[in-house]
Amino acid sequence: MARALRLAERGLMSTDPNPRVGCMLVKAGDIIGEGWHERVGEPHAEIHALQQAGERAAGATAYVTLEPCCHHGRTPPCTEALIAAGVARVVAAMQDPNPHVAGKGLAALRQAGIDTDSGVLAAEAEQLNAGFVMRMRHGRPRVRCKLAMSIDGRTAMASGESQWITGAAARRDVHRLRARSSAIMTGIDTVLADDPSLTARPGDDTDETIRQPLRVVLDSRLRMQPDAKLLQMPGKTLLVTGVTDTEKAARLLRKGVEIVTLPLQGQRLDLPAVLQYLGTLEMNEVHLEAGATLCGALLQAGLIDELIIYMAPHLMGDAARGLFTLPGLATMAQRVNLSVNDIRAVGDDWRISATIDN
Repeated sequence: MARALRLAERGLMSTDPNPRVGCMLVKAGDIIGEGWHERVGEPHAEIHALQQAGERAAGATAYVTLEPCCHHGRTPPCTEALIAAGVARVVAAMQDPNPHVAGKGLAALRQAGIDTDSGVLAAEAEQLNAGFVMRMRHGRPRVRCKLAMSIDGRTAMASGESQWITGAAARRDVHRLRARSSAIMTGIDTVLADDPSLTARPGDDTDETIRQPLRVVLDSRLRMQPDAKLLQMPGKTLLVTGVTDTEKAARLLRKGVEIVTLPLQGQRLDLPAVLQYLGTLEMNEVHLEAGATLCGALLQAGLIDELIIYMAPHLMGDAARGLFTLPGLATMAQRVNLSVNDIRAVGDDWRISATIDN
């Protein structure tokens, strides 16, 4: 199963909105076929493994990182292919959280006389598809907040100058995180201040063909400028606003921008409604790169699931800007507690991965 999970990782940047899945076929202790889901709309991992094994698949054990599908979606059911191939046993890392499957795939295999097991390296399998699992269970994507800071916790000078806090290796790492995401989300203040591109450029041979995540800009008052750099970049941009301004919207629509109007909470967008809407667009992972105000609002609303913080070995002083705007924190008891899951060096910087304790 560990090998199947490594295979599934090969689809990290290409399967969205489908989950990343790997499959191995084993017979008499030998690997006779393996595969992974490579791109949405193309054959699933089980089909690639069965094609490689051919007739030897009869009587084999299939190790698959997610319960085989049993419904007609973009491709035929994998359960039917496994049954037709005559496999003797199917071991799934985890049950599929998709309500169209959710135990039905394994049940169909058992009804056909195939032995089944599940729960092998389930935590690792769920982590690989944490965004897909979040969307299936809660209707919204998983939000990963990326921040870059000095060792004294500053993200920009008081003037707003912030390029570059971290080194080239850390920036390449960020592009890999962007490339695996369904969407890159930011706020209009960041767009107006920094004029970012918000594209995924992992820096390897896939650059020319990489799937560009949807760019999502939260712009409650429709302040986006038609000449913004991100509107010139490949891929699509979705503007989420809370107002109707036909003239401004027309200028942006001519630039290819998609605009959706969602409810406001006071002067700001209803952030839970924004994420629920992105869930309806089949967004699994949202990569957040924004300023302290939007990051703080999402954090206080309980809508950030993971923090990726790049810490650079320098000091920027107490006048520089902080990570989050968090009004109302006055006592130690009100602190936001984190669980640090991983710390590693990335070039000259350090990357901290953490989740929020509830």
